[in-house]
Amino acid sequence: MVRKFKSMDGNNAAAYVSYAFTEVAGIYPITPSSPMADYVDQWAANGQKNIFGTTVKVCEMQSEAGASGTVHGSLAAGALTTTYTASQGLLLMIPNMYKIAGELLPCVFHVSARTVASHALNIFGDHSDVMACRQTGFAMLCENDVQEIMDLAPVAHLAAIEGRVPFINFFDGFRTSHEIQKVAVWDYEDLKEMCDMDAVDAFRKHSLNPERPMMRGSHENGDIFFQHREACNKYYEDLPEVVEKYMGKINEKLGTNYQLFNYYGAPDADRVIIAMGSICNVAEEVIDYMNAHGEKVGMVKVHLYRPFRADKLLAAIPATCKALAVLDRTKEPGSEGEPLYKDVVTALANANRFNDMKVIGGRYGLGSKDTPPASVFAVYDELKKDAPKHEFTLGIVDDVTHLSLEEKAVPGVAPAGTIECKFWGLGGDGTVGANKNSTKIIGDHTDKYIQAYFQYDSKKTGGVTVSHLRFGDQPIKSSYYINKADFVACHVPAYITKHFPIVRDVKPGGVFLINCQWDDAELSHHLDAASKRYIAKNNIQVYTINAIDLAKQIGMGKRTNTILQSAFFSLAKVLPETEALQYMKDAATHSYLKKGQDVVDMNHKAIDLGATAYKKFDVPADWADAKDETVTTKLTGREGVVKQVEDIMFPVGRMDGDSLPVSAFLPHVDGQFEQGAAAYEKRGVSVSVPTWDASKCIQCNNCAYVCPHATIRPFALTEEEAAKAPAAAKIVDVKAGKGKGVYKYTMAVSPLDCMGCGVCVGVCPVGALTMVGQEEEAAQQDVFDYCVAEVAPKADMQDNTVKGSQFKQPYLEFSGSCAGCAETSYARLVTQLFGDRMYISNATGCSSIWGGPAATSPYCTDKNGHGPAWANSLFEDNAEHGLGMYLGQEATRNRLADLTRQLIAVEWARPELKEAAQKWLDTMADGAANKTASADYIKALESSIATVDELAGIEKFKAHAEELKAKGCPKVVVCDLAREDMAEAVEDAFRYGKLVLATTTYNGDIFPFMRTFIDHLTERNFQNRKIALVENGSWAPVAAKVMAKALEGSKNIELAGTVTIRGTLKEENKRQLAELAAGLMQ
Repeated sequence: MVRKFKSMDGNNAAAYVSYAFTEVAGIYPITPSSPMADYVDQWAANGQKNIFGTTVKVCEMQSEAGASGTVHGSLAAGALTTTYTASQGLLLMIPNMYKIAGELLPCVFHVSARTVASHALNIFGDHSDVMACRQTGFAMLCENDVQEIMDLAPVAHLAAIEGRVPFINFFDGFRTSHEIQKVAVWDYEDLKEMCDMDAVDAFRKHSLNPERPMMRGSHENGDIFFQHREACNKYYEDLPEVVEKYMGKINEKLGTNYQLFNYYGAPDADRVIIAMGSICNVAEEVIDYMNAHGEKVGMVKVHLYRPFRADKLLAAIPATCKALAVLDRTKEPGSEGEPLYKDVVTALANANRFNDMKVIGGRYGLGSKDTPPASVFAVYDELKKDAPKHEFTLGIVDDVTHLSLEEKAVPGVAPAGTIECKFWGLGGDGTVGANKNSTKIIGDHTDKYIQAYFQYDSKKTGGVTVSHLRFGDQPIKSSYYINKADFVACHVPAYITKHFPIVRDVKPGGVFLINCQWDDAELSHHLDAASKRYIAKNNIQVYTINAIDLAKQIGMGKRTNTILQSAFFSLAKVLPETEALQYMKDAATHSYLKKGQDVVDMNHKAIDLGATAYKKFDVPADWADAKDETVTTKLTGREGVVKQVEDIMFPVGRMDGDSLPVSAFLPHVDGQFEQGAAAYEKRGVSVSVPTWDASKCIQCNNCAYVCPHATIRPFALTEEEAAKAPAAAKIVDVKAGKGKGVYKYTMAVSPLDCMGCGVCVGVCPVGALTMVGQEEEAAQQDVFDYCVAEVAPKADMQDNTVKGSQFKQPYLEFSGSCAGCAETSYARLVTQLFGDRMYISNATGCSSIWGGPAATSPYCTDKNGHGPAWANSLFEDNAEHGLGMYLGQEATRNRLADLTRQLIAVEWARPELKEAAQKWLDTMADGAANKTASADYIKALESSIATVDELAGIEKFKAHAEELKAKGCPKVVVCDLAREDMAEAVEDAFRYGKLVLATTTYNGDIFPFMRTFIDHLTERNFQNRKIALVENGSWAPVAAKVMAKALEGSKNIELAGTVTIRGTLKEENKRQLAELAAGLMQ
């Protein structure tokens, strides 16, 4: 049969098929499955008919749990019902899935398989969600690419209807759900022809109906439940044949060869991979290459995962196979292997074939980790070994448990003639949309196959986007990132100044287009030496285009995408230029005519300009020998933050996070990161930023009040602070109200953090702010940094008015939210009012993405180390999670209150300490008053609970006090490093002659505050001291060893001994501590 071709992504394909078989859709949106429900909703609104001649009834519920309940009820009432979900959303459906399967109701859940949040949220793809459902009784059918979704998704519906078993029809989230391919599309009449209408009729007649009332879902006791549960076995035994039957019908129509398990490769292969999902296409390219070069390798592709037909799997494995690798896209901590691996091992063992071959299992692709051909080559290389790793990982460097396979440079395996293009953009700048449009133009107007995949971080808008486009005359199976492209475009100048390794994506002789406002000399200045060398040595054809200014000139503002798309078609030559530009104009007319002819004309002008506005850059010969510059900048700030920024944030920020080894995350194994890292990003992505005219400003602070990113801030300065400010600072007198005659005033702008939204300009009542080019304001960065670091807060300028609130420190700054985001404006304001005593329970959603990016937190601390404590909950239980935080914090405070009352009751405690303690108790319910009371209480505790002389006045302590005096110990100071001022603790260490360091073992190291404390001592030449060590750990404590090693940097340190406490303090420990104290005093 002949089918029409259409460009679409995996979600579109699944939605198209599902609509045909669906009467009711119970939905709730969740990334990356939301587009499926959205398509169905749109088609239903337009009156599109399914194969039954009706329009789908779409019902959006309050949550995924509610959607699954709706599906269950609709099925019970006799309507064929579908839903679309992923990740936590799918897991919330599990209770209803047991019910639906137990009642043999024929439905399909279409799932863009996505990571389930664990130590961190991840919105991208793996199989952890669907694997959590394999015990529910749902059958599970997997597709590997967009065309397979179109071809095989009908099998899930058709087999569910006839076999009376519900299906999860799944494919890889993002890699397949969002990949655009040119696919052959079903005609609904062909789908209708294959549908067993008698089975549909039987399902409807078996439904609940008061005209033929029945009961379903009864309660059963232990005497009959087990037997009743076993009664369904026959349906699962028969289902694989039903699936095969419909695969056969599809094969007959399409000329394909879909099976439960498809083998691909050499018929006499000695090494075989078993996998499911998009990695199968990658493996096919590698297999073709290896077999063409004399190797004998193959792969078994799993389509029907549940029910698992072991005999069909074994039949698909060549008899010549000597080594087998099973690949799972999930992690099951603590297990002997992941799910597919265990199923394969069981199948082999039950057939007495386990000893016929080596069988190993590996994990790959978690959280959408790219799995390129190098990973597949590594698996086949591992299978060659006499003793391959029993358990392994792909695509990462595991330098902790050493499970990762070494991946080497490999040849290109994509079909010859495939054109590969790569575009670096900024989320929201139109790059992704333009590339989707380009793909559609090429797919719809040529015979070429197409593939488009869009790589971006969770922030999407405001984050880095990388578009991967492929075009060719053969089907494209390359389900992995492009790393060598014929054409590469950088649409964001900041990526050049930040030295992103973009140009190394270009093939030798390829084209590199840079969007910038620079002349040739400026471009040469901004490009790093490594990029220059690569360009010169690989004959890269460099072009520049100033789409930034062109867009402004023709009235398109910051929308440069149409100009740049036109330049792409002109330079890349994928289509004849004249035809391509006309197709672009036709698309613009179709998209914008409803907005007026002037908008259409503007876009047409942009298309014409883009095709001619670029210019060739002549690469200097001396670039081949460009010398690297030595970077001497040393970051300042809290040690933990600086280390986190250097070790994790910077590599991730320059799109090099894939290179980070497992060990980089050991300090953060539980997902906990330092606050305040976003201040080090300085992304510089906005080409336009505000400039402040002090002469016009009325100092209302409205601009800071509305700024979403806290990049424009007022400061009140003393004469001394103003005198020390950088020369570029614009400083005037406070004009009115508080601070007049006392302070100077400036409005500081951070051009490298600004997102260029212009909200501040719009709200200014006197026009004191205008947008200018970022480079014009470069000097203001030093001014902003100085004010933040060196200008002290002025409490007498702060109040809870619009103006006064903006003199308070924002504890939310430089987030990854969209330019102009109102959400962050409110959130920032709340932190200014309450941030130093604030807990945040953040629901999963937009605010958790800009608020909790890994290692890049925009929530920050003040100079006392105080700031918001932030945690992410699930989307569904945010309020409950927040209540739990409140209850936990309340319990902690109540415990401290009880201890404080006990302290007050101690007769020998100092009167001033008792007074401070009582004041803290009295103000517990008053946040503002309690802040001061807390500080006074802590200071009193730090001072001492009682002096030795005061203890001597108490009869029961008299002997002990005399002993302390006799041993020359008139005063003891105890410092809790996690809660007290670090500077004071270091000062005390130098003040006293004897020191006891006590800490717990923490992630194979010592507690971070203790590490910082010791580092401060060694940096300040701490010497000539006697030190005792106390370590705690439930097992294998190493704290004392680590502390002793850290102290080696100090001179003449005598270690008086070590006491190890395992868990709670025991009598033996008390004796050891007494001996340690005696030794310390000798």
